[in-house]
Amino acid sequence: MLRQLAIRDFVLIESLELDFHRGMTVLTGETGAGKSILVDALSLVLGDRAESGVVRKGAKRAEISAEFDAGELPAVQSWLEQAGLDTEGCLLRRIVEAEGRSRAYINGTPVTLTQLRELGEWLVDIHGQHAHHALLKAAVQRDLLDAYGGAKEAARATAQAWQAWQQVERDLQSARQEAEARLLEKEGLEAGLAELTPLSDVLHNWNEFQAEHQRQSNMNALIENSARLLASLEDEEQGLQHQLAATQSLMQTILDSDAALADEASLLDAVLNQIEEVRVGVKRYAGRLSVDPERMAELDRQMADSLRIARKHRLSPQDLPERLVQWGQRLKEIEAGQDIDALEKRLNRAKTDWQQHAGELSALRQQAAIQLSATITQTMAELALGEGRFGVELKPALPHAGGMEEVHFMVSSHASLPMDSLEKTASGGELSRISLAIQTALSGQAGVPTLIFDEVDVGVGGAVAEAIGKRLAQVAQHRQVLVVTHLAQVAASSGQHYLISKLSGTDKVVSRVNVLDEEARVQEIARMMGGRELTELTLQHAREMLAASGQDKSDKVAATARRKAH
Repeated sequence: MLRQLAIRDFVLIESLELDFHRGMTVLTGETGAGKSILVDALSLVLGDRAESGVVRKGAKRAEISAEFDAGELPAVQSWLEQAGLDTEGCLLRRIVEAEGRSRAYINGTPVTLTQLRELGEWLVDIHGQHAHHALLKAAVQRDLLDAYGGAKEAARATAQAWQAWQQVERDLQSARQEAEARLLEKEGLEAGLAELTPLSDVLHNWNEFQAEHQRQSNMNALIENSARLLASLEDEEQGLQHQLAATQSLMQTILDSDAALADEASLLDAVLNQIEEVRVGVKRYAGRLSVDPERMAELDRQMADSLRIARKHRLSPQDLPERLVQWGQRLKEIEAGQDIDALEKRLNRAKTDWQQHAGELSALRQQAAIQLSATITQTMAELALGEGRFGVELKPALPHAGGMEEVHFMVSSHASLPMDSLEKTASGGELSRISLAIQTALSGQAGVPTLIFDEVDVGVGGAVAEAIGKRLAQVAQHRQVLVVTHLAQVAASSGQHYLISKLSGTDKVVSRVNVLDEEARVQEIARMMGGRELTELTLQHAREMLAASGQDKSDKVAATARRKAH
């Protein structure tokens, strides 16, 4: 609910700070005193467009702030959290410069006008004149019917099912549109894999493959040179082993006479043993060598294919194994994404799910439409709308997030006239009273915590005015209600009463707001009934009216209201 409204240099208001309480508050005053200025200021801080003309003459800027108690509004807390704003308290502030620029803040943090407006929609519903009335919006009419019929959860489930259905629809359309491109890509990947997969072992062991290819390419030379090497070791006359054996014999002859060369003799023996190992190894190596034309041809082919594919993809042969893995993964993704049959099955399930939720929602709306139509029609008669009738039309429509029908509020100003849409039939005053009737019907439902009715009593009086006051008081049992009124009967029904007056000086005109105590309320009610000249009769009538409304006792809440006005 709205706890405090502070205004500075706005239109005719120089400085003003008002406290509000739960229940019903009225704002009264003579025509032109500036009653609607408070509503305009509140509309501005809730996100309405700003113009330079709202800045009081001679001031540099106008500033409006509104503090709300949102502790029992989890939706507001969630919105603040998602917007990254402080969730301690709920303070909206708007500054409008004289040249027209404006700034907006929520809990001290700069925000966009859109954010200010979004939060405002959770906090306040202003029922004003025809052009700005939210009741004319189809979405608002649908939400009101759902609130009345207890169909909020069904509407939410239907909207969620619609979003799920549309997402699958988009996925399917995307899959179909991309099918040809995906097919071409798939064919290219399959061709690349078919070309590269046979070379997988070669490419994964590229260094070993290169070594074998080089060995086979030089096989004849390797056979010839290994034979010559073996001969240089084994030849009985020129071979290294024969020569070293002769050297060993000569060394032994010396050792027989002198042991001084014993260490050298040991080294020579080691050399002979190593030469023998070399000979055995070379002989074994030479025995494995053979010319294999078929293997050489296969190696040449694999080498040529590997180099050709590497050049084709501008990679080195060593990088091709990684590319082979990437192609395989991408092919799996395409094959999984191309399951159009599975998407079509998902689409049918999503559509069926939406139809089930939308059907349940329609059943609730049909029942609520009958009941709401009867309730509002009965209330219209009490609110000076004569033989007017109200109806809710559920018109079949193409599937949408809101269900399988469109909701239209219909009205007829007389029993003999056909029903027509609300925006085409109701005048501004009638629309305000119809809205009041709807809010009365919804007063027990959860909703926006603060309702403002601006001039809901246009063109009525007497018993009708009393009925309007009672209806507003009824709504105020569940919501905070602020009313701008000219009717004494409506004013007498409130728990808090503000009087707006206009003061003219030599150089400026300003609006002043006073919270009225019990006696001041009597005088204001009397003025509203009988004009400027207050007689004992009008004063007595005012007291009786307040007594009848249960407001003749001292208003403790009003006594705590704080005002700073100049």
